[in-house]
Amino acid sequence: MHLGTGILVAGGGLGGVAAALAALRLGENVVLTEESPWLGGQLTSQAVPPDENAWIETSGATSSYRRLRQEIRDHYRRFYPLTESARAAAALNPGGGRVSPLCHEPRAALAAIEGMLAPYVSTGRLTVLTGTEPREVATDGDRITGVRLASATHGDVHVEASYYLDATELGDLLDLGGVEWVCGAESRDDTGEPHAVPGPPQPLDQQAFTWCFAMDYRHGEDWTVERPKDYDTWRAYTPAFWPGPLLSWTDVRPDTLAPRTHPLLREEESLTGGHAVDRWTYRRIRSTRTFDPAFAAGDVTLVNWPQNDYWLGPLIGVTDAERCRHLEASRQLSLSLLHWMQTEAPRHDGGTGYPELRPRGDLLGSPDELALRPYVRESRRIVGEFTVLETHIGAEARQGAGSEIFPDSVGIGCYRIDLHPSTGSGEPRTYVDVACHPFQIPLGALIPVRANNLLPAAKNIATTHVTNGCYRMHPVEWNIGEAAGALAAHCLRTGHSPRAVRGTPALLADFQHLLGTRLGFELSWPERIRTKII
Repeated sequence: MHLGTGILVAGGGLGGVAAALAALRLGENVVLTEESPWLGGQLTSQAVPPDENAWIETSGATSSYRRLRQEIRDHYRRFYPLTESARAAAALNPGGGRVSPLCHEPRAALAAIEGMLAPYVSTGRLTVLTGTEPREVATDGDRITGVRLASATHGDVHVEASYYLDATELGDLLDLGGVEWVCGAESRDDTGEPHAVPGPPQPLDQQAFTWCFAMDYRHGEDWTVERPKDYDTWRAYTPAFWPGPLLSWTDVRPDTLAPRTHPLLREEESLTGGHAVDRWTYRRIRSTRTFDPAFAAGDVTLVNWPQNDYWLGPLIGVTDAERCRHLEASRQLSLSLLHWMQTEAPRHDGGTGYPELRPRGDLLGSPDELALRPYVRESRRIVGEFTVLETHIGAEARQGAGSEIFPDSVGIGCYRIDLHPSTGSGEPRTYVDVACHPFQIPLGALIPVRANNLLPAAKNIATTHVTNGCYRMHPVEWNIGEAAGALAAHCLRTGHSPRAVRGTPALLADFQHLLGTRLGFELSWPERIRTKII
């Protein structure tokens, strides 16, 4: 199968979807590919409710990201039996989770994404290929000339495009195309970042990834899963930086590293809509308070906890066999956590084990108990014209003066620098959780130092290991992808290169004007917010 198009977007996560939408809105044709059966990445196939900033309902994201959030809420209003109060709530939160003002089932986000893309699929301007991943990249000097993809449905697919956007979870096009990239932890000596690693760079020091799962509670029933084959291993595992066994209600606070104990819940009512606390409500994606009692007999929560973070090996810079071994080990960890909760976990009401916990892989589009794909926090990152450092955004490094102002801003974001335990060199290292300021996304971080027609469109921009910890969240990944798609379309229309757009003040101003007026981007934070410490 051979396809020609203006823009190929490889990877259909949040960044890839946003990139495709931006290019389509600006008149280009797009081929969008995704290895999993679902578009949406961390919001759908990885099943993670959105991590967002405190101002997300009114600011801190592009207008299309806010439209995505509204489409998710409207999906519930159209098709679900909501209570009258929930239906009337402008800020409807179907799950009532504490992590975000919008916690929801992954399928709702998938429906919203497919609806936003539907007009372009209908007209033939967008070709979507799921179950498809890149295998080979052809180049001519500093340009990519074609990509060969493997499709579960179509076999080999050869795509020739003018621009190639890498929105894959691990930055696959960067590697296949010989584009300069880095991974893992940079050296403090090289970056000057207070929280970079001392000594030489550690490319295998990559953040933990997590195979999430959903579960509900079925009173009086027994849903105990088969004892996982690696259960004894994980049941006995005590990390050196942990206060005790990993499979426990006790872990550590990421910011202080002090031990903390959060049981699953403290009241039986929590499972059926009463006063809810602790782990159950943090990433809850369905709350009985939101729906007609006849529809939802119990809550559903999403398990993305410290206890199922996998940090014993990386996904980048290792052989395919080792990567597969780590992926399977992470699945075993999550299944072991589920089995431990069902059989051995201390109960809030005394005794041990919650056999009533039912895994809900069906809500995640999965044939088993877990999500379709693991939640990946760290990708290959381009060597860009500009690299975002902790000294640009970190509150300690900036001495509270607010984030660096980037004249080439193509968006904004806000989140703490949140590094989960990583694979490290030798022993895994613990959390790095650092306060920072609301920040901008500089165009220079989206432009590779050499390649001319490839752009990063997800977590693979020129951040460092440290700053990736806040540039990887849902609304920021969407903004990055949307900016990359808009830049590719703008360059096709004007004939200017991405490098020229950034390097020429008049061209940069024209592009930023397009982002603001045509696509609804916010390019800067109000001063009162930019200087806040998050």
